Amino acid sequence: MRPAFLALLAATLPAWGATPAPVRAFLDQYCVQCHGAKAQMGQRRFDQLTLPVNDADTQRLLQDAVDQLNLSHMPPKGARQPQPGERTEVIQALTAAIADAQSRQISTGGRSVLRRLNRREYRNTVGDLLALNMSMFDPTASFPRDQTAGQMDNLGDVLVTSGYLLHQYLQAADTAVEKALQYAEKPREQFWIFKGDFRQQPEVDYAHREIYGFRYLCLYENQNSVHHEGAYGLLWDFQQGVPADGFYEIKVLAEAKHRRHPYSRKVISIDPDVPFRMGVVPGNLKAGPLHHPQPIEPSLGEVFVADDTPEWHTFRVWLDAGHTPRFTFPNGQIDGRGSFQRIIRNHRDLLPADFPPNPVGIRPARPFILRHAQMPHIRIHEVKIRGPLYDQWPLPSVKAVLGGQPFQPSRTRELLERFAGRAYRRPARPDEVGRLMAVVGKRKQQGRSDWDAFKDGLKAAMASPAFLYLSETDSTKGRLPADALASRLSYFLWSSMPDAELRRAASDGSLLRPDVLQAQVARLLVSPRSQAFVEGFLDSWLNLRALGDMPPDRDQFERYYAADLQAAMKKETQLFLRYLLDQNRSVLEFVNSDTTFVNKPLAQLYGLKETFAPEQAHLFRQVRLSDPVRGGLLGQGSVLTVSANGIETSPVTRGIWVLENILGTPPAPPPDNVPPIDPDVRGAKSIRDLLSKHRENATCFACHQKIDPLGFALENFDPIGAWRTKYPNGATVDAAGQLTDGKAFRDLGELKKILADRKTEFTRMLASRLLTYACGRRMEPADRPRLDRIVERAAAKGYGFRDLLEQAVLSDIFLSK
Repeated sequence: MRPAFLALLAATLPAWGATPAPVRAFLDQYCVQCHGAKAQMGQRRFDQLTLPVNDADTQRLLQDAVDQLNLSHMPPKGARQPQPGERTEVIQALTAAIADAQSRQISTGGRSVLRRLNRREYRNTVGDLLALNMSMFDPTASFPRDQTAGQMDNLGDVLVTSGYLLHQYLQAADTAVEKALQYAEKPREQFWIFKGDFRQQPEVDYAHREIYGFRYLCLYENQNSVHHEGAYGLLWDFQQGVPADGFYEIKVLAEAKHRRHPYSRKVISIDPDVPFRMGVVPGNLKAGPLHHPQPIEPSLGEVFVADDTPEWHTFRVWLDAGHTPRFTFPNGQIDGRGSFQRIIRNHRDLLPADFPPNPVGIRPARPFILRHAQMPHIRIHEVKIRGPLYDQWPLPSVKAVLGGQPFQPSRTRELLERFAGRAYRRPARPDEVGRLMAVVGKRKQQGRSDWDAFKDGLKAAMASPAFLYLSETDSTKGRLPADALASRLSYFLWSSMPDAELRRAASDGSLLRPDVLQAQVARLLVSPRSQAFVEGFLDSWLNLRALGDMPPDRDQFERYYAADLQAAMKKETQLFLRYLLDQNRSVLEFVNSDTTFVNKPLAQLYGLKETFAPEQAHLFRQVRLSDPVRGGLLGQGSVLTVSANGIETSPVTRGIWVLENILGTPPAPPPDNVPPIDPDVRGAKSIRDLLSKHRENATCFACHQKIDPLGFALENFDPIGAWRTKYPNGATVDAAGQLTDGKAFRDLGELKKILADRKTEFTRMLASRLLTYACGRRMEPADRPRLDRIVERAAAKGYGFRDLLEQAVLSDIFLSK
């Protein structure tokens, strides 16, 4: 609603001293039985409601009531229903009461509280501020985990700062500055050769000594294995890692062995039609055993390895000092240890006749299989490493601090002022620079050199609240000043500090012009750095950061690990959002779409009849969907897995997920005196009867009538998103249901059509999530008129996702503190 209309509507209201009779009668007749003195279902109470509204909490209560009445969620199905005219009259009266409160500025809209950078924002900002390669450097590794609310990890009222965190900030600043300026002279290039003495990890080392004499470094399984016996190929004589940060040329002589083997897929869980891939990841001995997974191990490169013919492969990778290259087998089998014994148990006919009878332990099995069987593996013959190599010297981190000129003590104030202006994301005030200079002066008095004292000044800037917190100082009109607007936009779309061009637009004030702001939005979205928005927003909206928190059972869902489906599922959803954003597709395609993005393992999970060239099986491509149940978010493996418990599915859990994240109408928490439904009965023949009996409890009925139908619509998907028509016990899945407004559906395809018709509600929910993520605060009922204007403008443009995002940025909500 527009302000003028709100004022006009409010002006028509009587000078209420109590709730108007029609509203009071409606509440008494249809609401107070469940929301009154005896029961406060959903923690809502209407028997004491009085109008006009005099506080924000009552305004929030009324807005929720209006939404529930508009959606026909209330009164609940089975309860006495008002006539259409009664419902409309009360909706109008409550809407007018809300308008009256807004006209009297009971609450003018939510306000962002002072908030600190969260971990990912801090990490990205340090990388951009100091021009550091952050692929294996995480200054937040010792920070406490960021608290979340509503799945958002950047809300100002939740991001508390403890004494422990303050101490970690000091350590992180010290580490980062020292890393950025660590080299006074260019490190000399060195050369290493590794050949003929390849020790393996302890579990297989003895077998390699016996069979190969340590001539080869062998990889047997992928990184998702349980035991990690041959998942990481480490250079035993290079565990200390490289001596300096820089690029390194790594040459590897390798071949694929026994890709086409005589064993069943049950015994060897790899696709024999796909060429073997060899990868490189970093390892740090300080982080733990090098033959096990480590917290930071980004993929540095991959190549295909030819069968039975050793060939040289060259990688050029960045390695931080102390890190060593480790070789991986991304499409290797999931259980190399078990394969040794499975070959013996299942294929004795292919083994020498004099082999000892079953059973045989794993220790004698390893050397025997390596000698007499065809165990698939990647065999490395030789490794050469050269470096460090540099594209430019001094390093970009030195230029970022010193501006391309040598350090001179006379430049200390100039350099600190420049650095602080970038760190604080606004011009540093003279008093702020003076405090940094005071740190430098004090450190020099304590005996530090000019250079070391200068570095201490940099560290002080990075420990300042001006760096750690996003400053959003109000101007006289309550709008963000240009510098704060630049920061809000940059942290929204890049999760990091503004770049030089955005800072210039803030400095000259042009960023405050809508056309310039819109152009900057377009520029930031085109940048690869906007991938931070794709990942961060999906984690916050759909809770994809929780993917893997309840890992699927390994025995029941082995292919989830064998094909690295967790990473594939998350990438599918990221590519899907990127596609809708780049192509400005309708936001309603989040609900119902005929396209998605898959690689071969994901296509197989979905039952798609897509053919992939062997060398492209791991690559993603866009595909068209003929089955209406698979399109949109509700058919994607990431959503279906994150909304399951890893063992079986729960209609209640998934139904709540849809209410919260798709419809934007989360149910109230269950009362304390209602026992939960046992999650281990999933798939029982009586699941509908069980939930039906649960709904007989009047306290449970109101919420479960909204939750259960949505959850049942997703029951055709198992805990990792594969299609099923029967439960594990043989019972037939019934995905039919009826919504509270009476609309019925037979399956998810029909439900998605119903949901897609709720254009306004879904678009408002998405706009609210975008602005919550962008502003670092929850949307309040008083924000509703401004959200509605965003939805109106997006609707006028065809509901395009990019249009919606741009309208959100141009809105009063985004532009105000």
